[in-house]
Amino acid sequence: MEVNIEQLEKDFQAKIDAGISIEPKDWMPERYRHQLIRMMSQHAHSEVVGMLPEGNWITRAPSLMRKMVLLAKVQDEAGHGLYIYSATETLGISRDEMINQLLTGKAKYSSIFNYPTLNWADMGAIGWLVDGAAIVNQTALAKCSFGPYARAMLRICKEENFHQKQGYQILANMMQGTEAQKQMVQDAVNRFWWPSLMMFGPSDKNSPNSDELMRWKVKLYSNDDLRQRFIDRTVPQAEAIGIKIPDDKLKWNEKTRHYEWGEINWDEFYAVIGGNGPCNRLRMKQRNDAHKNGQWVREAAIAFAEKRKKNKAA
Repeated sequence: MEVNIEQLEKDFQAKIDAGISIEPKDWMPERYRHQLIRMMSQHAHSEVVGMLPEGNWITRAPSLMRKMVLLAKVQDEAGHGLYIYSATETLGISRDEMINQLLTGKAKYSSIFNYPTLNWADMGAIGWLVDGAAIVNQTALAKCSFGPYARAMLRICKEENFHQKQGYQILANMMQGTEAQKQMVQDAVNRFWWPSLMMFGPSDKNSPNSDELMRWKVKLYSNDDLRQRFIDRTVPQAEAIGIKIPDDKLKWNEKTRHYEWGEINWDEFYAVIGGNGPCNRLRMKQRNDAHKNGQWVREAAIAFAEKRKKNKAA
């Protein structure tokens, strides 16, 4: 029986337009599958690589309580990666293949994790800004057209809210401290503000995938719309605790009821995602070293599973 691809594509788009979730066993265009694998695997990689700049501060946290909270947060990020890898596997790609793409540099991850964490205030800036940006993006993804991805976002968004509040609390407490602590906070925000805005991706006119992803409702909002949401909710939070946003062109537009902001350095963005950020090589080395050092654990787990399977069959 001849398959009418054109009709299948029309039926698929009709489901999308009607707000019906696409599930793994449903027919989908190969391009839809490809875009999801690219986007979801990049998301999963970002969660895993994102553990590295924060994990560096677990042993140097200023108190036992701070250490425990940061450790819990890093563990959450590992879980987020697991959820999304699992959801991506339903599209027919193996986890080994995805991880190999990361380790060989074929797959990308969020550019923000290629910046260094220089002091404790950076832990606050990452929680407040980086996780805050993630929340804006991921709450939209929780309503995306692919069911497994949307469902994974429900729990992840709840945990990211905790992460954002933790980061903001770190900065708020430091802003009530000494002048040196206040300067540490401002320095951290100065370094992480613009890279956080870059997390949403290129401006709409230069985004190669946005139109297609929005037509399929994988993305519900454009990059610039999400960036605007983040700025509008974050600037008042900064003002509430005395932080200055490092943007001389930032101003409130009473007519539009939105903030206007300055020009993002897109040359820096493309340099970082191209492998030339401050920590790109370090992050890739850390992930490759961890994968190599954990080989014995994977082999032991596989051997245990095989032995258990044989015992059950006996």
